[in-house]
Parts: sequence; structure tokens; C-alpha cells
Amino acid sequence: MDAIEVKDLSKSFEGLKAVDSVSFSVHTSEIFGFLGPNGAGKTTTVRMLTGVIKPDSGEARVMGRDIESETKRVKEVLGVLPETANAYPDLTAWGNLMLIASLYGIPRREGERRATTLLKEFGIYERRSSKVKGFSKGMKQRLMLSMALVSDPEVLFLDEPTSGLDVQSARAIRQRIKELQEESKTVFLTSHNMQEVGELCDRVGIINKGKMVTVDSPEHLRTRIGGSVAVEVRLDRAVDLSRLDFKVERAGDTYRIYTTEPHDVIRAIVGFATLNGLKILSLNVQPPSLEDVFVKLTGGSNGQ
Repeated sequence: MDAIEVKDLSKSFEGLKAVDSVSFSVHTSEIFGFLGPNGAGKTTTVRMLTGVIKPDSGEARVMGRDIESETKRVKEVLGVLPETANAYPDLTAWGNLMLIASLYGIPRREGERRATTLLKEFGIYERRSSKVKGFSKGMKQRLMLSMALVSDPEVLFLDEPTSGLDVQSARAIRQRIKELQEESKTVFLTSHNMQEVGELCDRVGIINKGKMVTVDSPEHLRTRIGGSVAVEVRLDRAVDLSRLDFKVERAGDTYRIYTTEPHDVIRAIVGFATLNGLKILSLNVQPPSLEDVFVKLTGGSNGQ
């Protein structure tokens, strides 16, 4: 049994089709990335799957439970980390966790045990008696992930879990997501961080204009679009590479050329450097990135 099964799911608002006959599945114990431009239907799909709104047509099951007829039972197996903070600012970290535990009917002693474990795991146990309104964004995000995990859910929906976080907090959350998979949890991840998606996800689903574009592994997606690779070069001083017969992009001290003939580009760069007395500091050929794939499959839209 797949953890999530979606078949012909549709939803309209005031005549506008936000989600149009979407079908896909998420395997048990999989980290599944769900990507799409703004307004593509991501949020509406997630809200249907988590029982916040009802679909107009189609069906979906989470851990075998129908999202319409068994909404309460679906919510029992879910943990949700929304993009915007849902912790109560005037409660303490401990109070927020114990509130969630009580809502799930977890006995108080067991709730206290889980809360203690999670707060220590995310490095905020020392602040358990502090009100959340005084927390940094990183601390709030770690608390909200603790709140999503306190019920020991089988499926987690994580919406932009590392957005706006410092490097250490983001790394800690990514590591915890990997560990969740090792604990046989299923993770449904939405993110605009393509590097993060490529690092974490087993498969990626891309939605655009309410329709599913594709579902595949990041590696297969990169190879499927074919076409150009990026030749990147760093030189010992800034130069004008526009004299080469290629379109050159510059990012900092790196020059990048997209091409289907990397051999010809490399020969041209080496010849140019030799002719002009330049030293090549680095020269790399990069395959298409997941961001390249996303842009190509969604017609150039920016993801979120």
C-alpha cells in the first residue's frame, strides 16, 4: 500500500480550476518533493490531502484512509508543518507541545516524555519555559517541527521547512528529515529550494496550472530533459569573454556557458586563456540542475 494515493483530484474556486484531475502516489517511507510555480495548485492539493478543504471530485487516501469519508482518521496519522508559524506565541514551548499532545489524546505522562525528547533533540529544551513570542525564526521552526512530531505521525507534510533559516538550523532540520525516513516515516515536502529537494527527495512531483507535469526521481528528471550542460570556468582575473562565439553568463568570479558541445567550448576557453596570458583556476562541466529541469517543465516560472 502506498502512503498517499491520489486519483483525478479536482478543486475549483469561483469557476477557476485550481487543481485539475491530479493523480499521483507517494510510496511508504519515501521523501516526496512537491514542486510548482506560484498559483500552480500546490497549496490547494496539500489542503485537500490534510483534510482542511474538500475536493470537488476525485479521491485520495492517506495510509488507506479516505480523505473525505474518514477525515478524522486521516488527521490521526498526519503531522503538519505549515509555512507560517502555528505555535501560540503567548504559550511556552512546553505549553504548545502539551496542548498538541492533549488534542491527539496522548496520556499526559507519555506526552511529557515525548515533549522532553523532542525539545532536547532540537536544542530548545533549555527554553521550554519561555514564551514562543520571544523565539527566533529558527527556534520557532524547530518548535513547530517538534509539534508536528509529538503525535508520532506516519505521514508528515512539511511546507518550506528551512525557509529563511540560518545555515545551522536548516542543516539540523534537513538531517532530521533524513532520520524520519530511516524511522519509516513518509515525508511530503514542498520547497522552492531546489538544491534541498535534490538532496532529500527520492522522487519529485511537479504541478503547473493545476495539472501534474511529471513524477520522477531527481536524477531521472535531470537526464530526461537532455540538452545543454553548463561549462563553468574561473580565471585569475576578470576578462571579457563575449569575444567567444558563445553566450556567456557571469556569477561572481565564475563564467558559465550552456552548450550541447562541451568539448568545443572547453577548447575555445583554453585557447582564449593561452592567447591572452590567463590562468585557469577551475574548469567544470555541470549536468542540468533540478532548477533547470523545473524551469523547462513549467515554462520558465519561478518556484515556491
